[in-house]
Amino acid sequence: MKNLYQGDRGILVSYMQLALKRAGYTLLVDGIFGTNTCQALADFLQTDRICVVDRSAWEKLLPYLRGYVTEEGENRILFEDPVTAVEVPYTSLLTAAVIDGLRVRYPFLKSGEIGKSVMGKPIWYLEIGNGEKEVFYNASFHANESITTPVLLRFAEEYAQAYERRMALYGVPAAELFEEYRLFLVPLVNPDGVDLVNGLLTDGGYFRRAQQIASDYPSIPFPSGWKANIEGIDLNLQFPAGWENAKRIKFAQGYTGPAPRDYVGEAPLTAPESEAVYAFTRAHDFRLILAYHTQGEVIYWKYLDYEPARSYEIAQYFGKVSGYTVEETPAQSGYAGYKDWFIQEYDRPGCTIEAGRGENPLPMSDFAGIYRDNTGILLGGMTQI
Repeated sequence: MKNLYQGDRGILVSYMQLALKRAGYTLLVDGIFGTNTCQALADFLQTDRICVVDRSAWEKLLPYLRGYVTEEGENRILFEDPVTAVEVPYTSLLTAAVIDGLRVRYPFLKSGEIGKSVMGKPIWYLEIGNGEKEVFYNASFHANESITTPVLLRFAEEYAQAYERRMALYGVPAAELFEEYRLFLVPLVNPDGVDLVNGLLTDGGYFRRAQQIASDYPSIPFPSGWKANIEGIDLNLQFPAGWENAKRIKFAQGYTGPAPRDYVGEAPLTAPESEAVYAFTRAHDFRLILAYHTQGEVIYWKYLDYEPARSYEIAQYFGKVSGYTVEETPAQSGYAGYKDWFIQEYDRPGCTIEAGRGENPLPMSDFAGIYRDNTGILLGGMTQI
């Protein structure tokens, strides 16, 4: 963790402010290390007003992002706040902290890695339930669509809390869901790219290489327009489902090499993040998948002429409970996606959910509305199969 000093700005300042807010200080989480933040930090650390967040300060702050503190003797004290933060953009750092906190708070949750990113960061998964019917949701294939990450984490937290308290989850007894289904969530497929867009990655060789790649595409804002992994490969154009068609289309659009978006790579599954999702899917028996993206409030349910049993019916249900439109994928984007490959390979329902409207990355102020719209889909991914 980097040291922070008064006058600094950015995502780490936001995380520090969020931790202080959870510790009881009235503070605006704006990513600006100003006078009020300095005073709250000094009070929290019980020191003279020296506005520096060093390693020892981070060690005291990070428990408030994880939602618990460990005392001597390994006793853990859980905080009252929900673990899943919805005020600040997500990065690999915050995602790991939330998953850690959820596992401690709800020991029946399982977690692990499906693989690692280009930069060696874990690609985490969560698992909840003991049932035979396996279902898989993923998010943040694209770097500037990270508002989808807390959508999955918040749903996992609400589900786990409902199960622990023997309550219903949006009208369905959580215990019944737990015994009938096994839900797998990968909330952050593209940790390096998300870290770039949201300001956690701001220097070093990978950052400079991304800058160089972006310089060839001046019409795409950097880093906010970046969708690819850190090597400039679009992870949702990496699957063996019409990959050659995707290559032809994207090359014709000018994306013939590493780019902030729309470069298909040299071959399918050459990006470690996409290969990890592929291998994870191969290792399971998913009855249905949801791939979360942003833009348009649209549900894409079909690949070419493949129409798995009940897939259209399920997509229509998703549209009804969310208010989203149900459409076939546009031809220019209709190949090599994860949903496309899953439908082709398994002949089972798979949907790309395009959440929210606006300009990517969507602000976290949009989260509440996006989450409200999608709870029925997230629940229905289990109950409708």
